[in-house]
Parts: sequence; C-alpha cells; structure tokens
Amino acid sequence: MKGRFAILTAVLTAAFVLPAQAQTYPVKPVRMILSYPPGGATDVLGRMMARSLSDAWGVPVVADNRPGASGNIGTNLCVKSPPDGYTMCFVAVAQAMASRLSSNVPFDSLKDFTHVTLIASMPMLLLVHPSLPVKNVPELIALAKRKPGGLNYASSGGGAAHHLGMELLKQQAGVDIVLITYKGGGGAQLADQMAGRVEIAFNLAVGVLPFVKEGKLRAIAVSTKERFPILPAVPTVAESGLRGFEASSWQGLSMPAGVPPDIVRRVSAELAKTLRTPEIRESILRMGGIAVGNMPEEFSAFYRAESDKWFKVAKTANVRID
Repeated sequence: MKGRFAILTAVLTAAFVLPAQAQTYPVKPVRMILSYPPGGATDVLGRMMARSLSDAWGVPVVADNRPGASGNIGTNLCVKSPPDGYTMCFVAVAQAMASRLSSNVPFDSLKDFTHVTLIASMPMLLLVHPSLPVKNVPELIALAKRKPGGLNYASSGGGAAHHLGMELLKQQAGVDIVLITYKGGGGAQLADQMAGRVEIAFNLAVGVLPFVKEGKLRAIAVSTKERFPILPAVPTVAESGLRGFEASSWQGLSMPAGVPPDIVRRVSAELAKTLRTPEIRESILRMGGIAVGNMPEEFSAFYRAESDKWFKVAKTANVRID
C-alpha cells in the first residue's frame, strides 16, 4: 500500500510540474537565435519581438545572430538546445524545406520543432529590369515562350521562397527561365538586377521599394493572394492569369521539440498581443510585411502545409541543395 501511495504521489506531482513551470516562466534570460546576419528581415523582426518580450516579462530576451549555411547553423543550435523554453529561433520556408532537400542538414525539418506562432507574412514583388520589354505577367510569359531558356532570374539561395516561388510560376506558366543563384537578396543580387545582368526576380518589398519608386526596377506583380497595401496598383500574379498562384516569404517563431505546452502558449499569447498593437503592425508593414500572430496549432498546420506544398514544387523542378 505504501508503495502504491508513493507511485500515486509521484504521478500527481508530475502532473502539476508543467503548469507550475508555465506560471513562473521565465525566471532567467531567454535566447532568441536569429539564423541570418544583422540588418535583414529576420534580424529586424527578431529584435523587435525580443524587445517586446523583455518589456513584458522583465527578463532579458537576447537576440543572438548565428548566420551560416543558409540558416542551418543557427537553426541546428536551436533544435539541439534543452526543450525548456529558454531557447527559441526564427524559422522560414528555408527551415521547413532544409532536410527535405538535402541529406547534409543535421536536423529534421518536420520533427525537431515546437512551433509557437507565425510572426509575419512577407509578400514578394515580381520584378523585372526596365530594359525588359514587359509590363505585366502575360507579357513576361509570352516573351519567355518566344525565348525558351533565353531569360534568367535571380534567387537568394536554393530552396528559399524567392527560388521556389519562381519555380512555381515557371511550372504554372509552362516556361523555361534560367536560375542564377546568389548568397542573399541584397548585395550582389540587387546590384546585378539594377544593372540588368539578371532580368527577373522575386524579392521582398523592404529592400527594393525605393528602386521601384525611382523606376530603376519594375514591379509587375505581387506574389500573395491579395494585393500589397503599400503598392495597391500592382496586381497579384493570380489576378494576372496564373489562377491560384500564391507564394510568400514568412517568418515564424519556434522552439526545440518537447517544450511544455503551457510555456509555448504563454509565449504565443504574448507575441499575439504584441502583433495586434498598431505601432508594431505599422512598423512591420513599412518593412514589407503583414503582422500575423496566430495560435501554436495554427502555425504548426501552416508550417507543415508550406513544407508539403514547396516540396512538391521542388521535386517537380528537381531542386536539391546538397
């Protein structure tokens, strides 16, 4: 009897450990790993969210840039950390695809995360150099069909949203456009776009809006289902003839697999509150994004759906990043 009572006591104690953890969490600094260099969308959004959580909790939330290997170095560091809620990281399409497109990635894109919330959706602009004689998607498709393999497009990295978005467009339109890969969406890629050395690209609005407004690049479509509020006159790709087309870059917050659900919900609720504030929404809109802030279950379903969708596109296009 005494042994049974001890077992029952242990079970009841364990049952109340997680809620107690959530009630006291956090009691020490939290690390938010950003798997890309300072200055980009991940860095800006990550530091914005880290400051918000620090202010709400009265505990430091430290943004820690760990770039390299297309984001895989920082991501692997995150998923291999203890699942106690004190390490979190930003994830995007590249993380959802990494192990599905390469055998060299040291984590599992589908199994090694506890997903917290979708921070923002980032519409992409379909850009052409002004020297290219096209002003809309139908004209681009017609030119590509007249010159199979004669046009090129830039991508910020294999398996990234910019890359897979263009592969989806090629598949739906039935055209052959040659890929030129860069190490990022700015720098050399943007310089070559401006010079006309690459003719087409999907790119985030945040880095290219000034050049669009100056006429140095031409935005002929938006990649998302709805038009982008900052450029309301630019139609979507779907409106332009490729029905059902939808692609976006996005940023979400995740933790290692196995983090207690109560802690996950606390972080998610705090970020959702932050992302509802007008100042934060306006800041994200100015940098080319749409604030979201959904529930962990919703983000988990979205992440899996995005991974499956883009894996099909990548498989059709024979995309590997080994």
